[in-house]
Amino acid sequence: MDRVLIPDGVKRCSPGVFLLWTLPWLVLLAWGGLSAVLCLYKGLNQTNMSNIFAFALWIVFDLAVIALGAGAFFTGFLTYIIGKGELKSIINTAVIVGFICYTGALAMLGIDIGQPIRGWFIFWHANIHSMLVEVSFCITVYAMVLAIEFLPIILQNRKINEVKELRIFGNSLHEIMAVFAATGAFLSFFHQGSLGGMFGVMYARPFAAREGFYVWPWTFFLFFLSAIACGPCFTILCAKLTEFLGRKKLVPDKAIQTLAKIAAWLLSGYMVLKIFDTLGWMYGVVPRAGQTFMDFYREGPYGVWLVVVEILICGVVPAIMLMTPKLRQNQGWLIVACLLNCTGIVLNRFVFIVVTLAIPVLPFDRFWGYLPTWQEWGIGMAVVGYGFLLFSLAYRYLPVFPKERELNAVGE
Repeated sequence: MDRVLIPDGVKRCSPGVFLLWTLPWLVLLAWGGLSAVLCLYKGLNQTNMSNIFAFALWIVFDLAVIALGAGAFFTGFLTYIIGKGELKSIINTAVIVGFICYTGALAMLGIDIGQPIRGWFIFWHANIHSMLVEVSFCITVYAMVLAIEFLPIILQNRKINEVKELRIFGNSLHEIMAVFAATGAFLSFFHQGSLGGMFGVMYARPFAAREGFYVWPWTFFLFFLSAIACGPCFTILCAKLTEFLGRKKLVPDKAIQTLAKIAAWLLSGYMVLKIFDTLGWMYGVVPRAGQTFMDFYREGPYGVWLVVVEILICGVVPAIMLMTPKLRQNQGWLIVACLLNCTGIVLNRFVFIVVTLAIPVLPFDRFWGYLPTWQEWGIGMAVVGYGFLLFSLAYRYLPVFPKERELNAVGE
């Protein structure tokens, strides 16, 4: 029965080997499930969150996976709106990765709010002046959009496709996919930006506060730009990891190089603006707050090394690597550049979420450090397990890579 469900004309491992592959991810899900039960039953005292750290590990994971999942809406925008036809060979990967990231983020938020049964209050009793309400609305709606974009891929399953009505429905969805791509780009612009804008308006915390453009702080645009710069790179990493584990070519080089080149320009633009933003903050916001740059790093676990790693090592270096054709076309250097890019964006989210709260804002306060509990790690790692498991199932039973048969015709 398993072989009947596998896409026609491709090879997959035996059911036994696949079961062994899923075991680590099922363990992570079990760890996360136990952690979630404890947090929902006993409360958020299972975490190390407090009045100081209202945002902690879950929100770092949340904002990180939302940024990494940006490859879905941006690749869809490039494919269906801009007309980059060569990206159709990787768009399925981007959609599935985006679906995993956004649904995983929503699941974490369900635990983070403490009482998920009241989650609907966000929409019914909305605070129209809150950026978080806009973010919650956009993320929820975009997760629905991703589910609709994922549906045609599911309907292409070998057995499901035999049902005429479902096959026609799936083809009809393909015809209007540009509408969902445009909707996703619209929603993602606002929620990616508002996630950053929320920190930029924290004027009582000079470490995060920023200047603005009309009603938007610079962080609004920097968060959006950083997401579309790293999202395509994360999609490339997922495709390359699948190729490595499957020992076969799955995506044409032209599609990978197109996505990498676009990411190179976006990352380069982001780094220029990020450097100007950092300098403007150092010589603008900080002096007006009566502080100096080193006041934020004079003690505590978070030092100036964070700035060097985020901007230089995980920003400027991968931007140069991706902008250099010879390095970009070398698979090893391409993977290194993509890894550095994604690491830099995750570190950026960590800095804004945890370090912002760790730095004192009163002269008699002290520097803090945050150490997550095993329950927090469990819920965060459950998203990793969920991602590997769902993508593995999709790769095994769905035509995720349209060019797989063509690229491996001789080997197959």
